[in-house]
Amino acid sequence: MPATSPAHSQNTAAETTNLITVSRTSPREATSLCEELECGNILYFSEPPFLIPAEDREALLGQKQSSAAFHKNVAYRPAEDRVTGLDESDAAGAERLHAILRGYSQSAMKFLGELLTPYAGKWKLDYASFRPIEERGRVARLHARNDLPHVDAFPTRPTNGDRILRLFTNINPTQSRVWMTAPPFAAIAPYFAKSVGLPAAQWQGALSASLRKLARAVNWPGARRSPYDQFMHACHNAMKEDTAFQQSAAMQRWEFPPNATWMVLTDCVSHAVLEGQYALEQTFIISRAAMVRPELAPVAILERLAGHPLTGA
Repeated sequence: MPATSPAHSQNTAAETTNLITVSRTSPREATSLCEELECGNILYFSEPPFLIPAEDREALLGQKQSSAAFHKNVAYRPAEDRVTGLDESDAAGAERLHAILRGYSQSAMKFLGELLTPYAGKWKLDYASFRPIEERGRVARLHARNDLPHVDAFPTRPTNGDRILRLFTNINPTQSRVWMTAPPFAAIAPYFAKSVGLPAAQWQGALSASLRKLARAVNWPGARRSPYDQFMHACHNAMKEDTAFQQSAAMQRWEFPPNATWMVLTDCVSHAVLEGQYALEQTFIISRAAMVRPELAPVAILERLAGHPLTGA
């Protein structure tokens, strides 16, 4: 079982993260479960809530992924139906892994649509991934380290205020996957809003809109980043750079044992991965409009602090 005992939240944004054990699924629970996620809690399943065939697990556990930094994850891109980060010298293995990740992605999407009905059909299916590298002691540049608490922001896949929901499964037969969480975004936003600096209201002006249009026309990588996305990416980096925050923030340790599945809105839960090898993951970008508690979304928190909108069409 997880190192910290499961607790029931009071469905309010708090300064700690709770683990909510889900033992049964029912449409009557869907709104409550969404609310738990939006309050910064983790939904936990002690057994996989959908089938992962034994032969798929065996094939994944047999993978010997490259230790190169860009191969830390094998990524499946559903929109393109292709896999990146593979050792392409093994064509048969690559084809098998492609099929496994496609199956996991489709199963995760079906499960989430049945469990979290307020979100169903109101998301973009983002990348799935396989994480075959041991996290403990993995060498990476500062901003790429997983062992420092951070909130997620994807520099090449901006959300424009929509939410990042990630579902994980630990397929390691003997080893737990160990996380650490720091205070959720609602608790730390004022501090990092001051240290990073919130975007100015002038972004909404006609000149800025024209510049963004031009940047998109020439396919500049950051052209589709809203001020919200720019801030969240800067905040992700600032959290890892901030030694005082990393050393003094209240931390909670969680252990997800073999076969566990859990899901969390990683744009609001400050999280780090300390130990573990062999995990599957599927990311969903959930529409801001689908939230049952939209006032708890990071974009809403930041817009209240800034006093003006941080996203645009």
